Amino acid sequence: MNTTSKTLLVCALLATGCARHRPAVLNPRIVPPEVRALWVVRNTLDHPDSVKAMVARAYANGFNTLVVQVRGRGDAFYNARWEPRAESIVKDRKFDPLALTIREAHRRGIAVHAWLNTNLLANMDNLPTDPRHLYYTRPDLIAVPYKLARALYAVDPRDPQFRAQIVEYSKAARDHVEGLYMSPAAPETKEHIYSLWMDVLERYDVDGINFDYVRYPAPDYDYSRTSLDRFRLWLLPQLADDERARFAAMESDPLVYADSFPAKYNDFRRAQVTELVERIYYGVKKRNPAVVVSADVFANAKDAYENRFQDWQGWLKSGFLDVAALMAYSISTETFREQIRVAVEAGGRDRVWAGIGAYRQVSDSTVAKILAAREVGARGVVLFSYDWTVRKSELNPDGNYLQRIMKAVFQDAQAGKSR
Repeated sequence: MNTTSKTLLVCALLATGCARHRPAVLNPRIVPPEVRALWVVRNTLDHPDSVKAMVARAYANGFNTLVVQVRGRGDAFYNARWEPRAESIVKDRKFDPLALTIREAHRRGIAVHAWLNTNLLANMDNLPTDPRHLYYTRPDLIAVPYKLARALYAVDPRDPQFRAQIVEYSKAARDHVEGLYMSPAAPETKEHIYSLWMDVLERYDVDGINFDYVRYPAPDYDYSRTSLDRFRLWLLPQLADDERARFAAMESDPLVYADSFPAKYNDFRRAQVTELVERIYYGVKKRNPAVVVSADVFANAKDAYENRFQDWQGWLKSGFLDVAALMAYSISTETFREQIRVAVEAGGRDRVWAGIGAYRQVSDSTVAKILAAREVGARGVVLFSYDWTVRKSELNPDGNYLQRIMKAVFQDAQAGKSR
């Protein structure tokens, strides 16, 4: 066995004491003792030059993992089978953003995780223009807010007014809704998303696949016809004969069951998200057990469970998820520390990455959070986002955020390169 093979074997078995040798430089498939990751927003994938610059900066500053957004709003930043190519990508069909990222990163030993926005489908202010987009081809899969449920229940989704009403409502609700979502309860939604994941997995040498927006936008969504009808079928076997007869007489109101059994409707919605996560997890592991399945989740587990129907603690306990990347974006280090501590306690240190909202704070505050994540036992950190850290701003006046992080807490990686 040569020296390289011995190093890989020791790091894989012990997973300790190897940070100074940066095992990820040798083989991205081996999860490093400390994950040092960047969330990379899709804009950076628009051009080959920005992709190459991004990977070079990550490597120079001690980061060993890139989580790159390859599905933004129902569009693809890779050569996809099932969705249109993103309109912002440079007009060169030979350019495949994900393939180039993987090639550039792997030759430096950096792991690449494909980040897919799951249920988020479109921006409410800049609607898609490609006629192949799901917004146009499958309007029946768009999630419906509660206040429009009765009015839209009998409306043909192909009627432009169906979409228009949801868009206008969402604009007025932008304080808690990021855009238009797909209905998690629709079987076609689950099938489509599953196909996207398997497409990426089967055609790209990714080290991981990352869920984002794997949830409902808010409690007042989804009251689409599909969701309400499927809830009725899910609920009826649980009711006594007299209850079924009583409610049958009131079925002219499409919301009668959801309104009468709100707790069960929440359980139903939660089950839709969990069902998708479970199916994709096993689909990934069947094809490649080495690929890491992670999800970006709300750091407040109670809020995630009750208001987003995102039971990430349950997913970890049930073994449907390898890693929870907590979006612990509070600028308070104590709040951050407590959220990460609770997650580590629930899922185990190897299954928690501490997500830091770098865009909200100066580099010294991010450094404090990296140290806090280490103290409470998280496996690593993820900064949101690369794109923000390389732009000059009030919180990043010199545009050297990554260099400051490296000098403060990633010096061991830099030292390993110089030897």
